Amino acid sequence: MKDWVLWAVVAAAAWIWTMWWAYRLQKRRAEKIHDLIEALENGDPMFCYSEKSVFDRAVNRSLNRIVRMVSETRQEIRQQEALYGEILKAVDTGIIVLDERNAVVLYNNAAATLTGLEMVTHLRQIERVSAALAQAIEDASAGVSQTVSFNNERGSRQVSVRTSFIHLAKGALRIVALNDIEHELDEKETQAWIRLTRVLTHEIMNAVTPMTSLSDTLLDTYQDKDACLRTGLETIRETGKGVLAFVDSYRKFTRLPEPEPAPFYVGGFLRQTLELAHHSVSGMQEIATEIKVEPADLMVFADESLIRQVVLNILKNARQAIGSERTDGRILIQAYGDATGAVRIEIGNNGSKIEPEVAEEIFLPFFTTKKDGNGIGLAVSLQLMRLSGGKITMRSDDTATVFTLLFP
Repeated sequence: MKDWVLWAVVAAAAWIWTMWWAYRLQKRRAEKIHDLIEALENGDPMFCYSEKSVFDRAVNRSLNRIVRMVSETRQEIRQQEALYGEILKAVDTGIIVLDERNAVVLYNNAAATLTGLEMVTHLRQIERVSAALAQAIEDASAGVSQTVSFNNERGSRQVSVRTSFIHLAKGALRIVALNDIEHELDEKETQAWIRLTRVLTHEIMNAVTPMTSLSDTLLDTYQDKDACLRTGLETIRETGKGVLAFVDSYRKFTRLPEPEPAPFYVGGFLRQTLELAHHSVSGMQEIATEIKVEPADLMVFADESLIRQVVLNILKNARQAIGSERTDGRILIQAYGDATGAVRIEIGNNGSKIEPEVAEEIFLPFFTTKKDGNGIGLAVSLQLMRLSGGKITMRSDDTATVFTLLFP
């Protein structure tokens, strides 16, 4: 009887010890899982359990595997976010993401260029640029596109506003896409002018060239027979050659060379171009000129020879705007990098103001206010900047007229 009681006591003690050990083991594992969750919430990538323990080796391996899987997933998400961020920086579409309180969550470079605001943290800041644009963003329905026109310090804008929504755990986000449709319209208009010019120059050349050639032949045949006839044929020949030369100048607008971009220093480029203008543009030596480049080693990636044509044409126009009678003429050339990473070259002069109705047409092919102008220079400059991936704009008031070359 005593032996039986002894064995019962031993069995009860063993059972109690086993239950106590199981409880301690379970508690320790629960604490490990708790510590693991806290480490994952805090983003601790170095969290790790020892896999040398005999009792917890399998559990610790499983927990460490969970840590590695979560860390790898987070790393992939960060890489994807970096990729999407670079894509958003590169696209031409302006992207603004707002939360339910209209606070800005994301704002890319294209949006900064379109609005003229380098940094936006709330929709209220956009109202300073355009109340209509802010209202369109505020009231937009998913999938519905609106068109808004406004002006900022970089000129007039006409943008389409399209909104979509996404619902996340922390609340709904509004994704606003802004597209510069004015640029697209200008591009289509320019291409239409190019096609029209190609047709017209082809037809005129086909009609005038044989006429000029025939007049040369008739002159050789009748030059000693009839003075009146000879004079008429010479008039036809010279007029025909003049028309051919005139048409050939328009061909330049439709036969622009393909750019061969390469990096070059803006400061040296501007000094060389201004020196060339002093020798090639009549009266440039009489005008005070100044160049400011910040920083001194500012660089642009473009076709230097094509951009030189643009700058020379603007300097020639500046000389004509100032006129030959003024003695206080001044041309200021400034180059700098803006907050979006773009390079800007501003060429300003204190010549006569360009009226708004003229400014609207100034880049159109064949539009000119000069008696001896052909309306090609600025149209070609616009095309050259577009071929170079840049943009040219103009603003004019009573104090100055400034042409801006923008290189994103």
